[in-house]
Amino acid sequence: MQHRKHRLALVLHAVLAGGALALPATNALAEVRDHSYNLPATSLEDALNQFAQQAGITLPLDPTLLAGKQAPALNGEYEVQQALDRLLQNSGLKARQVDARIWALEPSNSSALNLDNMVITASQTEHSELTAPASVSVINREQLQQMQALDLAEAVAKVPGVSIAASSTYGRHKIKMRGLDSDYTLLLVNGRRINSRDALTSNYANDFDLSAIPLNAVERIEVIRGPMSSLYGADAMGGVINVILRRPGNEAEGSLSYSYQHTPSGEGGDVHNSSIYTAGPLIKDRLLGNLILDGSDQAAWKSSMTTDDRAHAREQRQNWALMSNLIWLIDDSQDLELDFSARNDQRDGVWNNSNVNFPRNQQEMDRYTFGLTHNAQMERANTRLRYYHEQVNLNDDSQLTTKLRGMVGDVRQRNQTIDGQVSGELDSHLLTAGAEYRHTVLEHNQNLNGDTTDFQRALYLQDEIGLGELRLTLGGRLDDHKSFGSEFSPRAYAVYSLTDEWVVKGGVGKAFKAPSISQSDPSYAIAACRGRCVVAGNPDLKPETATSYEIGTLYQGERLELGANLFYNDIKDMILADGWRRGHMPSVLTYYNVSSARTRGVELFSSAQLSDSLKLTANYTLTEAEDRDTGEELRQVPKHTGNADLNWQVSQRWQAQLGYQYIGSQVLRNTISNKDVDSAAYHLVNLGSQYQLTPQLSLNGGVKNLGDSDRDAAARDSDYIELSRTFYAGFTLAF
Repeated sequence: MQHRKHRLALVLHAVLAGGALALPATNALAEVRDHSYNLPATSLEDALNQFAQQAGITLPLDPTLLAGKQAPALNGEYEVQQALDRLLQNSGLKARQVDARIWALEPSNSSALNLDNMVITASQTEHSELTAPASVSVINREQLQQMQALDLAEAVAKVPGVSIAASSTYGRHKIKMRGLDSDYTLLLVNGRRINSRDALTSNYANDFDLSAIPLNAVERIEVIRGPMSSLYGADAMGGVINVILRRPGNEAEGSLSYSYQHTPSGEGGDVHNSSIYTAGPLIKDRLLGNLILDGSDQAAWKSSMTTDDRAHAREQRQNWALMSNLIWLIDDSQDLELDFSARNDQRDGVWNNSNVNFPRNQQEMDRYTFGLTHNAQMERANTRLRYYHEQVNLNDDSQLTTKLRGMVGDVRQRNQTIDGQVSGELDSHLLTAGAEYRHTVLEHNQNLNGDTTDFQRALYLQDEIGLGELRLTLGGRLDDHKSFGSEFSPRAYAVYSLTDEWVVKGGVGKAFKAPSISQSDPSYAIAACRGRCVVAGNPDLKPETATSYEIGTLYQGERLELGANLFYNDIKDMILADGWRRGHMPSVLTYYNVSSARTRGVELFSSAQLSDSLKLTANYTLTEAEDRDTGEELRQVPKHTGNADLNWQVSQRWQAQLGYQYIGSQVLRNTISNKDVDSAAYHLVNLGSQYQLTPQLSLNGGVKNLGDSDRDAAARDSDYIELSRTFYAGFTLAF
């Protein structure tokens, strides 16, 4: 395959240099109309619930913030903000609008609790991080802008319990959570799966999903650690990452961003990224929309640390993405949301095949998505009905496979999902029920005798029970898989409020993961053993199951946050791929179930507002991961990881960050000798800064890997190369 020049990305960079795209200022949304209210004086929680229903807004309520507080009577005509201000007077709380119909409560003298840190993924209902029935971390938009991450893996790298591992020797990555591999972490966008792992198996180092989401389009990222199959089904054994995209708001807005990264050592490696965002009302009070155009160009990087200078330490990447979201406000209680995205992602990398040869992998993936969602907020319940379509087209000219099959791979995966959910209160119970149907069609000219289909359907039910200071969440999901039958995933979780700021939480859950098409279909075979064997699917595989336990505590004060978790995962029938070893070198290998594996550990995390201008955050994770059949450690699981970040608000316009990251020793597979080796710990230091030059123009810059750290000889001999000291700079122009 000839790797064509990425014209659209270059055009986008030119647009950034020459102009800006904006919505007309005349499209500004008219102010919210007054409503007439007649609410008696009552408890603040009851008053806010009644008001939200009458006003047709979503207002997440945290009982720990409202306990014991009263609201005055509300009579007459008010705008939403005016009415909330009156109801909240003398409560120590304030209201903030964050979307067309979504409002948030927060302490009036603190930003510790706001919707940036509200969580939906943990229960499909709104909770704060403090009261959510799970171990949760939220990365908001401001934090994403500060870290200047290139993809989702970089964005979540410092979350407790998360480690980022190399999935290829030429710069691809995967997310591991609590010691479990990337296949056990479910990736969602606005609560919906994105998945191309059947089109491009994890054996081919598939991080296309991780880079499928332009971070400039992201509002926040919710990371749920621990099993969530009771709500989301298969693949959520290790946890869930839900990427919440930016939504159009009440006012016309836009921005234009550009960033540049340069790695002085080695050859190449420069990265250009540019993005345009525009949003606002298209029809006053009725139709809101946004548009995001994003492009990047990453040159291949060669490093003197690789085992041979012909190999790439980072592959060449060129991509563009177009995303759009339209929201029709049908009436005060309903809306219809339409979203569309298109993305082209091209890769070109050369790798060292055990010093035998240096194959070239050229891959191009086109991804198109379409979604339609109806939301309704009724007096006693909220409902959601949605359809989602994802089309993935892959042109795969991976040299070893192309030579083995005698043709370039042409793979097409089509995923379709329809689901519905209803959630409502009944006395002290918050009930959530839903159903889901997923259908996948996979066409592969090198495998499967052409094509195959797969489907899965599910029902789930969850009950959140309020028992005074104790909130108990009970749930279960029944999945029925085309090939592997039925699987039930129950979960129980409790949150006990010791005070308004301190909780103890914990639970137990069962999760499962069905074998993928590539793992289970015997006609699906991929090249391995330096091109001298193939790994074919095994139809006798059993689904993997896990029983997980966790207990922890979390304190969130005005200037201090402290937390700790203990976790334990017991995995049965883990699926692994066979490999060559002395006395065992067949031409056809397959997958097999390991009877038992275990991960366990401790997570510690804290955040302290040292002064009005200094904030320190830190976390530490201890993870032990073991194949209990052999007693050996699982690969690429650091036993110790730690992060510390100091944020300094130098002035109203200027802020700076200093970050430290520790990645502990781990077992690696040497790609040259095909043996397991122990790799030592290493450290990274990052420095970043942002400056608001004008109300519209902000500048940013910094250094990644300030100390120019590299990995030890065991890692370098396997061509696992850490990116050398890298400088970056950029700007964002708001309009």
